[in-house]
Amino acid sequence: MGMYINKGNSDFRDIVAHEYVDKTSLIPRINAMLNSESRYSCVTRCRRFGKSMAAKMLCAYYDKSCDSRELFRGLEAEKDESFGTYLNKYYVISIDMTDFTTKYRGEKNIVKLIQQEIIDEVVDIFPDINVKERDDLMDILYRISESTGERFFMIIDEWDAILREMGTDEYITTSYVDLLRRLFKGSGSNKVFSGAYLTGILPIKKYNTESALNNFCEYSMIDPAFLAPCFGFTKEEVKMLAEKHNASMDELKMWYD
Repeated sequence: MGMYINKGNSDFRDIVAHEYVDKTSLIPRINAMLNSESRYSCVTRCRRFGKSMAAKMLCAYYDKSCDSRELFRGLEAEKDESFGTYLNKYYVISIDMTDFTTKYRGEKNIVKLIQQEIIDEVVDIFPDINVKERDDLMDILYRISESTGERFFMIIDEWDAILREMGTDEYITTSYVDLLRRLFKGSGSNKVFSGAYLTGILPIKKYNTESALNNFCEYSMIDPAFLAPCFGFTKEEVKMLAEKHNASMDELKMWYD
């Protein structure tokens, strides 16, 4: 298991080991979009709505380095006919951008450093892939897909962390948007990625140019579409938790409001 590639299912195992409100209904929805024109998804909501928990869940589900079937036993995703089709079938690249903004704060070449860290791990996993001097991450991933037939699933949690924290530096923001465009909107993107799941607070289509990443399906708080039940708690779920813990719904509502 790596730091960025095939991280395993331990994070999700820790989540389901305690009180867990089943949000695995997200999985068949993402499965339905794999290898299609809708394969790129971005969930934008404020903090504390379970975006990162969902990222860990998807990592555990798709990651081919582990067996996660038992973790999903009895959960909603297991009932869907697509569940076994994609369970633990992909090399998953999973990164949290806040890790990099903390590690490389003040670094002008943060985007290059991010790529290099991921490249180093990719080359360890695929040592037979020929790497050329001027290759970037996408060059290497494309060569892997060409030679092995493998496709990747990519997860970027807090995709907008660089823009939020370093947005005054035009070189950094342009470099970062160019990296995302290179990964997800290049001529080889659909060959390399079966899907991608990004989370953040800020909308993904509003940076640099309006067409920079307009191939992403964006699911926000005001326009969640069919992903609405997959994030936060529904009224029915809050009622269930309140009854379980002998709490008053009226008092909870008053406190929350």
